[in-house]
Amino acid sequence: MSSGLAADHEACAALLRKSGSSFALPIRLLPAEKRRGTTALYAFCRRADDIVDGGEGERVDPRAAEVALDAFAADLEGALQGAGSADPVIRALVDTVRRYGIPPDYLRAVLDGVRMDLHPLDIPDVAALELYCGRVASAVGLAAIHIWGFRSSEAIPAGQACGLAFQLTNILRDIPEDLDRGRLYLPAADLAAAGCSRFDLRRPEAADALRRLAAIEVARADGYYRRARALDRLLSTDGRIVFRAMYGAYRTIFHAVRRSGHGIFSKRVSPPKPLLAGAALMAVATGPRGIGEPW
Repeated sequence: MSSGLAADHEACAALLRKSGSSFALPIRLLPAEKRRGTTALYAFCRRADDIVDGGEGERVDPRAAEVALDAFAADLEGALQGAGSADPVIRALVDTVRRYGIPPDYLRAVLDGVRMDLHPLDIPDVAALELYCGRVASAVGLAAIHIWGFRSSEAIPAGQACGLAFQLTNILRDIPEDLDRGRLYLPAADLAAAGCSRFDLRRPEAADALRRLAAIEVARADGYYRRARALDRLLSTDGRIVFRAMYGAYRTIFHAVRRSGHGIFSKRVSPPKPLLAGAALMAVATGPRGIGEPW
């Protein structure tokens, strides 16, 4: 690897370190080359998210964010076509795409997904929820398993389910913060089935309806997790280790969401980091069925 390309990948690693992401520990479990590639993919997704959401407490002008996202997407397309880029994250990502044969459409899907957050979201039903989650999460996972290595095409639907499971867990964990931003990712059909509206989500008087709504979402996420477990037998050894770590951490967040019941609508679920790290390491050792829950 040239010194310039090594510096590009180091810029991605610095971004990961600065983020404090829960993905940092699982990524460290990969061999050096795959770790660099996965870190470049993470850095690309982080940059796209930051364009749309800004930093801590930062207010984002949607029009300015749209212009910045267009420029970021154009930079990516140019680099994929061989035009180069002044952005070290784009350069490291394109190196990773070429090295591992990642279909560029996965990256385009990620940008389409974050772009959805620039406008009032309309999630009428499960199909719309899965479209959004598929873009911002499943597409990332499918790109990642090209880096990690997989054994058959059966890994693709399992990877899609894994992205849905992780992203729906994020959504359920972050409901209060998203409501503060004027966002709601839960399908309107689910609210109707539970007997509530979005205006009831912070009303204590609507507790019974909110319990029903939480139960609907938890059951759906649990189904995605069960389908995602197939990845454990479909990935390379390297991929299996990092998948298990991520699965263990996310499944632990999901347990906390499930235990919180309708409390998820009033308080963000935040399991302690040592618990997440312990669950990740336990899952590495025992597989996705071995993280202390009834199956």
